[in-house]
Amino acid sequence: MILSRHKAYTRAQSPFPMTEEAKRPVEHVEIVPAASEHATILANLLELYVHDFSEFLKVKIGADGRFGYESLPLYWSEPGRQAFLVRVDGSLAGLALLKRGSALSGDESAWDMAEFFVLRAYRRHGIGTQIAHEVWRRFPGNWEVRVMQANVSAEHFWTHAISEYVGELVHPVRVEKNGECWNLFSFKSKHSL
Repeated sequence: MILSRHKAYTRAQSPFPMTEEAKRPVEHVEIVPAASEHATILANLLELYVHDFSEFLKVKIGADGRFGYESLPLYWSEPGRQAFLVRVDGSLAGLALLKRGSALSGDESAWDMAEFFVLRAYRRHGIGTQIAHEVWRRFPGNWEVRVMQANVSAEHFWTHAISEYVGELVHPVRVEKNGECWNLFSFKSKHSL
């Protein structure tokens, strides 16, 4: 049941039509490099991402009703940063932002999964795992994925995705930096054959 302006709707009566993608199995997942002309699309997706994280982080919404993401322009001006849009059956489904250099361990050669977001309609279908595996195959080498300790569901997701990728159970280590506690996964990725 969906509530809207004090009315209760069933799914069939909802003012928000259910997408065809939500009704059928996923057929095709694309991970597309994002150029600067895609900045607005990424910024919009990052608003949804930051909103999800407002449950765990003390983030303030601006007077314009947006959280903002100050680092986004760096993905087209600094070397070692990569931005990707994710499409499922042709529709936007998420993003992946990665950068060279660890945010926690100090390993400048490691790839860091800076941000990773899959729209709720596409979660729990294996899409996130598929996206992560493809990103890791494209960028071989040392990898780090950091998860806030309060985000238990993300820790379960990353434990599964990373362990499946490397073929053995990978446990995170606890790291504290600037007063925040993180679970840090470290592993090595290789080119796909």
